[in-house]
Amino acid sequence: MSRHVPGTEPRILIAGGGIAGLTAALSLHAAGFEEITVIEAAREIQPVGAGLNIMPNAVRELDALGLLERLDTTAVRTRELRYYHRSGGLISREPRGLGAGYSWPQLSVQRGDLQMALADAVRDRLGPHCLVPGVKVTAVGRIPDGSPRVELRHRDEGALASLSPDVLIGADGIRSVVRAALNPGEGEPPWNGMLVWRGTTWMDADRAGTFMLIAGDNRQKAVVYPMAEPAGGRVLVNWALAMPADAVTGTGRGTAEGDDGRGDWNRSVPVTKFLHHYEGWVFDGVDVAEILRGADSAYEYPMVDREPLSRWTHGRTTLIGDAAHAMYPIGSNGATQSIVDARALAHALARSVTGGGGPAEGLLAYECDRRPAMTRLQLSNRQLGPEVVISLAHERAPGGFTDIDDVIPAAELAAIAARYAAAGAFDTLAVNQGSPYEAGQLGVPVV
Repeated sequence: MSRHVPGTEPRILIAGGGIAGLTAALSLHAAGFEEITVIEAAREIQPVGAGLNIMPNAVRELDALGLLERLDTTAVRTRELRYYHRSGGLISREPRGLGAGYSWPQLSVQRGDLQMALADAVRDRLGPHCLVPGVKVTAVGRIPDGSPRVELRHRDEGALASLSPDVLIGADGIRSVVRAALNPGEGEPPWNGMLVWRGTTWMDADRAGTFMLIAGDNRQKAVVYPMAEPAGGRVLVNWALAMPADAVTGTGRGTAEGDDGRGDWNRSVPVTKFLHHYEGWVFDGVDVAEILRGADSAYEYPMVDREPLSRWTHGRTTLIGDAAHAMYPIGSNGATQSIVDARALAHALARSVTGGGGPAEGLLAYECDRRPAMTRLQLSNRQLGPEVVISLAHERAPGGFTDIDDVIPAAELAAIAARYAAAGAFDTLAVNQGSPYEAGQLGVPVV
């Protein structure tokens, strides 16, 4: 690959060392950029967190970055998704990933394993100096030439610094400081009154099931799936549950202190707080209460998102991932779309710089590519996305059913899934056409 003149490329600062920020660093490096720094507020990146499902459109992009082989050692290739009525009746079963005709698998993986794989690749390819933990953004402004002005603080030392990178990428999550600077007065993420509990459980493989399940009704839900291939007869299972806060506490509020129940966004709670609500929830041999009783810990979250923005990009500053479009945890699209954002951003920026348009034009091109689809997904997830089928089944047959075709015809089920896939451009045809983000590296002519 021919290279541009050293020293002429933009200096890029990425705020946030999560999945979005790390994937952005790898994607920008793959596109030919070298002046990249990732700052992360946490003191160190550790393999912690519950499970994620990465859809084939994002796995395609991770494969293009050379990471699929590594992830296959810690993840499981999800083969089937099943929706159930809370009474135990099967609503639908869908093949996933390769079994659904995609050219790439769907992966169920522990969030920490994915983040560590990305962080290790950043250090290997960009150098260990490119990933700086313990540093957070405290303020963002702009200087007269349009470059961002970023105020930083070291978490432990308290030292202050001020930088003026050529490009600032806000990948700092749902409570993004970068987003807040661009949208003053936005306030806290809105809460829909639901509480979410997440955790993992090691259990006998023959009791865990080999599929991903989503079960419940219009007020209560359980999501359960294995995150690794069985080893020694045991397997790690991820679970996520949701209920209205008033059904748990009787107050209409959450149980965390402050900020209308949202003061603590990652609060450890005893499993006994909610276990009794899931007694008797058994789906083709997978007993949700049994899984919960085997958990070491549980964490409580409010179900929140962000209002769609009318713009992500301000000059040479833009947003990706949850900072841009945090959405309800529905349809496996949080981490998935963060990965696609990162690839799209690197592609657009490389095309613009190569074509002489400059960084600001590249960031706008990225936003034009991604923001409309992400707005559709945010709004769709507020209407429960593909998981609306469990609410429909409950509304039409609250006591259960003998034949699901009498409740939700197969054609209606297929149409719901197809609409959601089309909204996010992750239908089989679109994904199998290959990555649209491979061309446009620096120094390579763009056709």
